[in-house]
Amino acid sequence: METKPTLHCDIETGICEIPATQINTEETNIAAAQKPIKLLYFTDPICSSCWGIDPQLKKLAFEYGPYFEVEYRMGGLLQSWESYGGRDVNGPTSVAQHWEEAGAHYEMPIDGNLWLEDPLPSSYPPSIAFKAAQLQGEDKAVKFLRRIKEMIFLEKKNIARWENLALAAEQTGLDVAQLKTDFEGKAVGLFQQDLALARQLGVRGFPTIFVTDKNDNRILVYGSRPYAQYEQALLQLYPEATKQAYDTAYTSLFARYSTLTTKEFAVLSGMKTSEAEDHLQKLNEEGKVGKYASKNGALWSEF
Repeated sequence: METKPTLHCDIETGICEIPATQINTEETNIAAAQKPIKLLYFTDPICSSCWGIDPQLKKLAFEYGPYFEVEYRMGGLLQSWESYGGRDVNGPTSVAQHWEEAGAHYEMPIDGNLWLEDPLPSSYPPSIAFKAAQLQGEDKAVKFLRRIKEMIFLEKKNIARWENLALAAEQTGLDVAQLKTDFEGKAVGLFQQDLALARQLGVRGFPTIFVTDKNDNRILVYGSRPYAQYEQALLQLYPEATKQAYDTAYTSLFARYSTLTTKEFAVLSGMKTSEAEDHLQKLNEEGKVGKYASKNGALWSEF
């Protein structure tokens, strides 16, 4: 009988799970954020469900950005194939099929062929690299995380390989030499701290978001959920928050985010996905936006 890979992410629940043996339900306090609300976000660079909620989180940032900040924590989805139930050579193959299904479900471009051509042995290296990037500033680290997600989901680049991490670092303005030093040093301990916090909070899979206020009241949003659920959690803890109107013109959206998938643009602009695709294609033909065409969808960029 084929062993089911633990890396499997359930489309129906919108969750990428980790082994039950790594779970500890002991809780710990969550420090209050400078803004009224904090989103303590446990994620992983190879989590397809996390990629699936990027449109919702971007919209939340546009409409409620003044009221919350995001604290990114790495959760350790894939330590190694050996640690996930033995030497099941069908594991990466099974993930490839799931990724194709997940991309269609979330309408986000995901190319599962990565797992057939150059499968990752672990998600720990890109997770540690993100912790190293955070040492150079949160904004750069977030851009770095976005870039390595584009690499793996659209470009079939193995982000466990240092050369790809270094390229992403260079492209997002990080000091590559410093990143390498921290990747091999401080960042390892920081990653272990994230794993420990995940265990203490009973994190079972990704995405896991604790919406938290200054009094440590918190609401758990677990798995991929509709936009309204993130909005409601924020408003429940901070009713004073007022939805912000924003410019949905393509120039404004790309000024905020240098790259957008068709689904992200659709959610942010209020268009249907098919309408957004037609609109972006026209802008591309007019030389106003760039396009990276992948197997299962495009990534659009500002010129």
